[in-house]
Amino acid sequence: MIRPGLTFLLWLAIAAFVVLNDFVGDTWIAAALSVRAVEWYKVLVPAPYAVMMAVIHARRTMGPNWFEAGLLAALLWPVSTVLVDFLYARVTFDEEPAVFLDRFAFWWGAPYLLLELLLFAAPLIAGKLFARQR
Repeated sequence: MIRPGLTFLLWLAIAAFVVLNDFVGDTWIAAALSVRAVEWYKVLVPAPYAVMMAVIHARRTMGPNWFEAGLLAALLWPVSTVLVDFLYARVTFDEEPAVFLDRFAFWWGAPYLLLELLLFAAPLIAGKLFARQR
């Protein structure tokens, strides 16, 4: 069953966690670690939380339309999380869009793309696993 309200609430939880984690990383953690280590912190800490939200989403949307529900989450969560993260960086640090887009430069070792790929894949993988159990 597709539940857009549930998808939105779980995304809201993910977005709040990502923004709070970025705030902690930019204030407290950044004083002690290098820039690259802080970027990895900002990706690795929310990753298990995003997987947990995907599992919750998959358990609540089991049924014949599990793929559509998972696809809704897979398309909305990464894009909207990038937008919220950009707004956080823009409002807090007056960061230019070009500086924000440098987070996606995986060829320089920027790990931010891993979080976005996880936010895309996790709802689909969890949905498939729970659909198989039924």
